[in-house]
Amino acid sequence: MNRQYPIGTFTWEGTITPAQRQQWIAEIEHLPAKLRALVEGLNEQQLETPYREGGWTIRQVVHHIADSHMNSITRFKLALTEDVPTIKPYDEAKWVALGDSIDVDVEVSLALIEALHRKWVILLQSMTEQDFQRTFYHPDSKQEIRLDYNVGLYAWHGNHHAAHIELAKQLLN
Repeated sequence: MNRQYPIGTFTWEGTITPAQRQQWIAEIEHLPAKLRALVEGLNEQQLETPYREGGWTIRQVVHHIADSHMNSITRFKLALTEDVPTIKPYDEAKWVALGDSIDVDVEVSLALIEALHRKWVILLQSMTEQDFQRTFYHPDSKQEIRLDYNVGLYAWHGNHHAAHIELAKQLLN
């Protein structure tokens, strides 16, 4: 098993149907409860378990999801209100090394993820077919990213990191 990409990488070719999009939105909606269940009962020492050698700890993964998904909803809002905005990339490895990802209780980010995802799902469910075709420009990949594709990417992102937590928990047994 590939411990870095336990569910594989996200790829999508072709048309994204409304049904596929709804499935992804449901995955985004259910991620907060999934994360809470995965970390329930873990003590401070267990939260410091990395999912692979050189990988982030369970604590860092939870805090990273909050940071990443906060950036994502901002990118959605920019794309919905501006014509092909250029988004601001960030160095996720440096962010996850900051004090709010190292020493802070995961409950802080779990609560943030719950509220953020509630708001994000409301936004996604309010979007029209034309809204999902809107794009933003990502300067790192030098590509325009369509919002419908980004829904799938972030559904995958949540599941990807939930799988990292599951891997780390296996190391605890």
